[in-house]
Amino acid sequence: MGVLAQLIVSGISVGMIYAVIAFGYQLTFATSKTLNFGQGEALMLGALVGLTTVNFLIGASLGNLTAYLLMLPLVCLFGMAQGAAVEFLGVRQALRTKSDAGWIMATIALGIILRNAAEIIWGRDSLKFPSPLPESALSVGPVRIQPMEIAVVVGALLLMALVELFNRRSIYGKAVVATANDRDAAGLMGINTRLVITFSYALSSMAAAFAGVLVAPLTLTGASMGAVLGLKAFAVAIIGGLSSGVGVIVGGLILGITETLTGYYVSSGYKDVPGLILLLLVLSLKPSGIFGKAAIKKV
Repeated sequence: MGVLAQLIVSGISVGMIYAVIAFGYQLTFATSKTLNFGQGEALMLGALVGLTTVNFLIGASLGNLTAYLLMLPLVCLFGMAQGAAVEFLGVRQALRTKSDAGWIMATIALGIILRNAAEIIWGRDSLKFPSPLPESALSVGPVRIQPMEIAVVVGALLLMALVELFNRRSIYGKAVVATANDRDAAGLMGINTRLVITFSYALSSMAAAFAGVLVAPLTLTGASMGAVLGLKAFAVAIIGGLSSGVGVIVGGLILGITETLTGYYVSSGYKDVPGLILLLLVLSLKPSGIFGKAAIKKV
């Protein structure tokens, strides 16, 4: 029983990382019905920029925790700038010409370019990200939890809650919600929908960059770290539903816990299989996702 509880706790930590990245997919889909298939690269760049910043601050005689806290807003700003650039370079023209293939191929291409640029700047070797919290595990009954695993869950939930609060309470957030509900009507009401879409891409990449610096202290950091995480987060977004905030959290937890249980009780080589099976089942039985709502479109 203690082993099962330990695996579930580890799965929750992994699942919340998937959920934050999937939340980014949801933000862009809501406003523009497009997805940034370079989300994994946004996570990777956030982690590497965060690593460089933290190492510089530690070199300036700051403690690990202080350096980490000072780094967070800088990485978030970098993520927003990177997301806005992706929208401007890869998505805007495709939306103008109503080309679905355009934004798909453009975001994939930009992701590959960013990964190659990261390899040139930081190299291909995996790097150790200094942990801001003690690495010794805490004992809670039969379960041992690393402080950083708790920080991952709290940080992920806090970020998603703050974005939701911004959308519901601020005038700019209401413009995002209006654009998500009906882009054409929002434009007729005087909302600059093009700017809103750019902002949604900025928020999306910021969420991915933030997820990068959350997960980095628990794993190794490198130019290839985002590819698998971005793909799994996309599966989470589909499983939970691209129109449901609760869906991405539940989908992330399902996938994270399923992976850890399969990796322990079956084989680490098969840990990705249950998630793929679940994805196929959802696509077959409820394409809008477990918590998603099917849209009725008049033609």
